[in-house]
Amino acid sequence: MKAPLNWLKDFVDINVGIREYVHAMTMSGSKVEGVEDMGEGIDKVVVGRILEMEAHPNADRLKICKVDVGSEMLQIVTGAPNVKAGDLIPVALVGAKLPGGEIKVSKLRGVESYGMMCSMEELNLTRDYLPDAPENGVYIFNEEVKPGTDVKEALHLDKVIDFEITSNRPDCLSIYGLARESAVTLGVPLKKPEIRVREEAGGNASDHVTIEIENPELCPRYSARIVTDVKVGPSPYWMQHRLAAAGMRPINNIVDITNYVMLELGQPMHAFDFSKITGSKIIVRTAREGEVLKTLDGQERKLDPSMLVIADAERPVGVAGVMGGENSEITEDTRMILLESANFNGTSIRLTSKKLGIRSEASLRFEKGLDPENTIKALDRCAELIELLGAGRVVRGIVDCNKVPKRQDTIRLDVDRINGLLGTDIPVEKMAEIFRALEFEVDTNTMMMKIPSFRSDIESAADLAEEIARFCDYNNIKPSLLSGKEAMRGKKSYKQRMEDVIRNTMCACGLNEAYTFSFTSPRVFDSINLPADHPLRKAVVISNPLGEDYSIMRTTMLPDMLRVLATNYSRKIETARLFELAFVYHPVEGQELPEQKSVLTLGMYGEDCDFFELKGIVEELLAAMGISDFEFRPEREDPIFHPGRTASLMLKNADGTFRKAGVLGEIHPEVAEKTECPERTYAATFEVAVLIEASTPDRKFKPLPKYPAVPRDIAVVVKDKVYVADLLRAIRKAAGDILEDVSLFDVYKGSQVPAGMKSTAFALTFRSPERTLKDEEVNAAMDRILKSLEHQFGAKLR
Repeated sequence: MKAPLNWLKDFVDINVGIREYVHAMTMSGSKVEGVEDMGEGIDKVVVGRILEMEAHPNADRLKICKVDVGSEMLQIVTGAPNVKAGDLIPVALVGAKLPGGEIKVSKLRGVESYGMMCSMEELNLTRDYLPDAPENGVYIFNEEVKPGTDVKEALHLDKVIDFEITSNRPDCLSIYGLARESAVTLGVPLKKPEIRVREEAGGNASDHVTIEIENPELCPRYSARIVTDVKVGPSPYWMQHRLAAAGMRPINNIVDITNYVMLELGQPMHAFDFSKITGSKIIVRTAREGEVLKTLDGQERKLDPSMLVIADAERPVGVAGVMGGENSEITEDTRMILLESANFNGTSIRLTSKKLGIRSEASLRFEKGLDPENTIKALDRCAELIELLGAGRVVRGIVDCNKVPKRQDTIRLDVDRINGLLGTDIPVEKMAEIFRALEFEVDTNTMMMKIPSFRSDIESAADLAEEIARFCDYNNIKPSLLSGKEAMRGKKSYKQRMEDVIRNTMCACGLNEAYTFSFTSPRVFDSINLPADHPLRKAVVISNPLGEDYSIMRTTMLPDMLRVLATNYSRKIETARLFELAFVYHPVEGQELPEQKSVLTLGMYGEDCDFFELKGIVEELLAAMGISDFEFRPEREDPIFHPGRTASLMLKNADGTFRKAGVLGEIHPEVAEKTECPERTYAATFEVAVLIEASTPDRKFKPLPKYPAVPRDIAVVVKDKVYVADLLRAIRKAAGDILEDVSLFDVYKGSQVPAGMKSTAFALTFRSPERTLKDEEVNAAMDRILKSLEHQFGAKLR
């Protein structure tokens, strides 16, 4: 919101310098983005009147002028083709500083010149600000100005303050609203405007027009005035300059007045040529299917039934709250107008504006929700300006179709609670003074306040506390603990700590963390060979997707991980080891929201990368999380993975059963080819909740052994289909408590072993924490192991 400083001063005395004012407003919540000084760089430039003009004796295109600059008469030589005796022009005196440099006494073809007549460009101004400036030549004032007047005053060159207004404060999208904030911030009175409308035209407004609102939810109030004997022409320069400084292009006096009132009071308005309103009737309705309206920007807009329009008895004449129609615009021939001041549903205006691709100053305000009580005030101000500027005669009365229910929003001024929230000791009198300045009605006897209709953001005591804090200055509020409350230190939950363990362990194992989108494409399921009836294909469909590639919520992170690996591989990255800890989403029948699961996904390829490295990383993670009871079992059913090089991670439950936590292994060659990954790509995916449920923060430590260990080796021949994990389990069970450790150190298949068989060799360590073991005890344990292996697997000692 651009606010010219002098316009603000119409309503509030700004008794501090611009820098102090800007700082104070920012600290009270009306953040200032910047300040533009339109007269910056212009010094010693005044208004002059050309009294005499004669030809230059030595140059055909130059003229010698006698110019009255108020305090003296100057001789100025000019080549401007558009000036004549009697013209009022900007004159840069000797020593004047302009954006282009300093003015000095000069000689032009032998004749001295004591100043310079200025063009629009030399004053660093644009045609938006001076629409009447000539294309070439000196700027000429078209209204009477006293010679010697500073040109910054004559051209209303103001300081323009650019405020950043938050969406919950539409009342500040106006000069008056910002003046109200300024008055409270600076502690000075607010000058409330006194609007007086002279209704001199005959008849009554209700005799000319009727108003009908078909959809009160989208338009709760529509007010109108009638103006006759309209004279369309340019608006006065002071109004043009204020509009241009605030960022709006002057058009004509009627349109400029409606825009001026919108900027001043925050209520968008529109003027219709009444002769073009068929049936002398205004109908506020939704558009009908197939209706088309050419708006004021010359574009034909296709309307639909979701859009609110202003219509006459036959057709739309404007898109409500967005832009008027060309079929009812003000022209030079207009003699009678209808002034509209209405209140519309903000959401409806926003959606219509977005659909039509129009973002106007009016729609920007309406979409934030305006005060319905402001429509009449704006109408009266508009009518007052039309009469004052001689642009027309106002017909008596207002046609007001008001569907707004009577409201009397009140809130209790709980001083103790506000002071408790802020940690302050502000007296009730100070609080009441602030709220009255903000135009609240305060009753200090009952401690009840009536909330003004333009403050829809005030809902609770916390909102009142914010008002007190920002006008008492946050810097004056000393930091303190809440009274009667203990200071608490936040800490991470067990789940968060375990997630930190997962990330730290993955990084310690040399993996880099990846981040991918939760949105994905339905096509990824085909790239990973999922059957048509696979449960992972049941995904949450996004109602308003960015595109087909982001149209569903992912049910598995493997396609994203493979895509990242493929991207690295295509860019000649020889080795990649990645992990991602994020969410997948599964729809739940009968529920609106999906089930959100945290999943750990690993992916890797490159030199020295194989199944056993991946398995080792997983074992390192399980150890870090305190998970000791687990098994790896062959996984042959997962279509994403290689059927012979994949395992499921099974975690042991308290009742002795096992639960699947995830899968790890080599990606199926067909999937690797479809996703453009290396042939030997390895991946793993685990459900984090299952891992955390099986984890423990407790760690058990053993003292250093006092007694020596007894090492033994054993090699047995078994069928090739027998799993080493089953052999290890049988060895531990048969050996008893004296077995400290057992590990596989060799698997052999060859000429010395029968076909279909394999030799597996294990290193065993026996130790007792209480005594030195005897050979007899160890031999007995070895016999039990051999018998168990032979009984269960048909194993033979090699």
